[in-house]
Amino acid sequence: MKTKKNKKKTSKFDKIMFRSLTTLSIILVLSIVFSQISLSKVNLEVEKLKIKVNDQENVNQSLSMKINEMASLENINNISSELGLSYNNENIKTIEGD
Repeated sequence: MKTKKNKKKTSKFDKIMFRSLTTLSIILVLSIVFSQISLSKVNLEVEKLKIKVNDQENVNQSLSMKINEMASLENINNISSELGLSYNNENIKTIEGD
């Protein structure tokens, strides 16, 4: 006696559907991975730019403090005395508008 094995035959439609779903799944996984890589690169660039901006703000603040120091009345008096000029409060005139 020969025993018959029950084999289910898969139709062409089933094979096509299986291949399509498998291919779609692989494409989906790859696109997610590549998008995460791109996002990581962008985040790294953003962090680098934040560091540059912070450094530039520190430089600007330092320069602003230096300007204020150089524009102080004491510094102006020192430089004017070195140049032989004198500070005379009577020579200062205030002009007021209407």
